[in-house]
Amino acid sequence: MNALVALPLALPLLGAAVSVVLGRWRPVQRLVTLAVLATSLVISVVLVVRVEREGIQVSQAGGWPAPFGISLVVDRLSAVMLVVSSAMLLAVALFAIGEREGEGRHVGFHPVYLVLAAGVAGSFVTGDLFNLFVCFEMMLVASYVLITLGGRPDQIRAGMTYVVISLVASIAFVTVLGLVYSATGTVNMADLSTRIPELDGALRTGFAVLLLGVFGIKAGLFPLFSWLPDSYPTAPGPVTAIFAGLLTKVGVYAIIRTQTLLIPEGSRPDVLILVVAGLTMVIGVLGAIAQDDMKRILSFHIVSQIGYMVFGLGLFTVAGLAGAVFFLANNIVLKTSLLLVAGIVDRFAGSCRLSETGGLVRRAPVVAVMFGLPALSLAGLPPFSGFVAKLGLVDAGVSSEAWAITAVSLAVSLFTTYSMTKIWAGVFWGERDRTPSRTAHTSDRFGAPPLMLIATGAVVAMSLAIALFAGPLWDLAERIGADLVDPSGYVEAVLGGDS
Repeated sequence: MNALVALPLALPLLGAAVSVVLGRWRPVQRLVTLAVLATSLVISVVLVVRVEREGIQVSQAGGWPAPFGISLVVDRLSAVMLVVSSAMLLAVALFAIGEREGEGRHVGFHPVYLVLAAGVAGSFVTGDLFNLFVCFEMMLVASYVLITLGGRPDQIRAGMTYVVISLVASIAFVTVLGLVYSATGTVNMADLSTRIPELDGALRTGFAVLLLGVFGIKAGLFPLFSWLPDSYPTAPGPVTAIFAGLLTKVGVYAIIRTQTLLIPEGSRPDVLILVVAGLTMVIGVLGAIAQDDMKRILSFHIVSQIGYMVFGLGLFTVAGLAGAVFFLANNIVLKTSLLLVAGIVDRFAGSCRLSETGGLVRRAPVVAVMFGLPALSLAGLPPFSGFVAKLGLVDAGVSSEAWAITAVSLAVSLFTTYSMTKIWAGVFWGERDRTPSRTAHTSDRFGAPPLMLIATGAVVAMSLAIALFAGPLWDLAERIGADLVDPSGYVEAVLGGDS
């Protein structure tokens, strides 16, 4: 049994249990959280190296062979997602400790945060649909608590919307899960990869559409995204950052994994996926332009950027999937950094509304720089990592002669640039028109406590590192794309390989 595969899931759960016991000693709680997340990051890096050198890593829980037992699988895609998610979870934990508002006031923050981390890791390593459902529920239960920390009426209202939509998605997921099991007799994804092609063509396409809809709710795809811009901005700063940066991307990962591994070529709803991708891009960026609040603008951009990832998937080529994976990993880093900056702005200025801030480039230049760099990357300007990601997708679209969706992606990039300029002009360059409704922490010398700045700066530096090492990282993304186009190696490793 390859125990290393299970550790990214098991360690946070163990840490959560220890954190509950140590609830009276907050400094020890913090130490446990940071130690667990740092260890998970190291293990994730080791797994990337192992997968590259030795191939797909598989662990069969309890020694039961697939498809009868629980399979945990780490291939190139899940290994990369583990590294990025572990790094973001660690950075946001540091930010929360530095802020000491939601984290400092609630004894349950650290256990719940570690349960969230376990759910994220489990979603990436699980090899069957039922345990993917379980991991999603772990994330959702934890997120129910985190999104309402503070107890403000607007948080409770937004949290209720989030809960209701999530429960609907969960009911839909478990219903589809039952239908898949009744038709195939298995929920192991590698086994499903061999059994679903034996089904009737209409049934295969039906399952593809149902899975797209289920995970589309969780990812925030059009027209299933309306809950997202209302729920995320009301949460505490670090919670908004990890939700915006990571949780919706777990839904995108699930879409990519199921559509490429489970659904055979010819039964995939590629036209539907491309149409949904285009609408998601357009509606998301138009919603962002219409907002007057930094967090809400960035929340609508979550929706818009999801469209780019699904665009790459809808091409179902090595280049398209490579672009989707590169864009996915890069966007997790960019969106987390931007929302961390928004949290700093909210604390320093007492508001995130464009009309209630202004002038931060003079009062907090360090914060302005930490916003400007990832904002330029999100807009897709060279030489930043966002340019590499969008260039890869555009090139894949042109190669596949998908002219309409490629044109839409280029137009949306221009609107994205405009909305980032709107934030810069309102928050950092202009002057405030109204007095903020909350107390501003203007006594912080550089705009925020040191730990918050260090955590945010580390994420911004990671986005710059992606641009610096774009060549090797793109080569890795192409290898992932090749694995997704031909999943036979995944199936053989799970069903035929020794664990």
